[in-house]
Amino acid sequence: MKQFTISPNESGQRFDKYLKKLLSNASGSFVYKMLRKKNITLNDHKADGTEKLASGDQVKLFLSDETFEKFSGGKQANSEYEAVKAVDASRLKVVYEDEDVLIINKPSGMLSQKAVPEDISANEYILSYLIRKGELTEEQWKTFRPSICNRLDRNTSGLLIAGKSLNGLQRMAEALKKRTVQKYYRCIVKGEVKEKTHLKGYLSKDESANKVTIRTRITTDEKADYLPIETEYRPVQVSNGYTELEVHLITGRSHQIRAHLASIGHPIIGDVKYGDRGVNEHFRREAGIRSQMLHAYRIVFEDGREVIAPTGQEFDRVWELIEDGLIR
Repeated sequence: MKQFTISPNESGQRFDKYLKKLLSNASGSFVYKMLRKKNITLNDHKADGTEKLASGDQVKLFLSDETFEKFSGGKQANSEYEAVKAVDASRLKVVYEDEDVLIINKPSGMLSQKAVPEDISANEYILSYLIRKGELTEEQWKTFRPSICNRLDRNTSGLLIAGKSLNGLQRMAEALKKRTVQKYYRCIVKGEVKEKTHLKGYLSKDESANKVTIRTRITTDEKADYLPIETEYRPVQVSNGYTELEVHLITGRSHQIRAHLASIGHPIIGDVKYGDRGVNEHFRREAGIRSQMLHAYRIVFEDGREVIAPTGQEFDRVWELIEDGLIR
């Protein structure tokens, strides 16, 4: 017999979904058969799998060790757990944390999520951090894994939100979907911007090229290919032909800030996809800049709470060089 206690990270989900993760190599029919035969119980009672789990609930599996090992995928899960535990979490810069949510300041160059299996992304750093804190046990690993809720491009730094618990994941996903979380970015762009502006337009993405196109107007026939976008920005400081902007991302489409600003003649410094090639080369040669100057700076929650991630050394150094007139 195997016994498990539901942790806060696992609460809130349906019992059958929990079991399908715990017995990841078993078929759904096997899981429901074990429930019907009372070989799997919840708080010592027969269950049908539709129950919502609560922290502290007791799950018992009256299965042989061999059967449990066969269906749990235990060896693979243990191997994955140890591999993530070994990741050096010291790179992680935590700017906010509570029992459900973790927010980090992601450095430029770090992936938000894996692109290929061997990648180490922000997700792995977060998991390692929680394992090392004792908040994600090997047992919990089999049925729930914390995860990021939003994404940033690899070369964009700043605030990345993760759900530590199922409740945190669901709550943040809903808030991001309903746009009750306001997201603000800082960027350095070509040209001098004097006034606050609210842009509207339409965006279409070419998935094969991983690039978007911005239009100010579209025809009725093009509606299926374009999504409406809104971007608001204001100048923070202006100097020597460049501007530091604070951008309010109202809609959150792929590459929206980068492409929208480039479409009005204010490309972000260092953006190799939508930027000014000559300007980028100049900054690379004069200042060694290889990242785009775009940073997810501030988040404001519906209740008024605010989280800020300071811009990094490279971002600040670029602006100092501009302000001192060393880059023109």
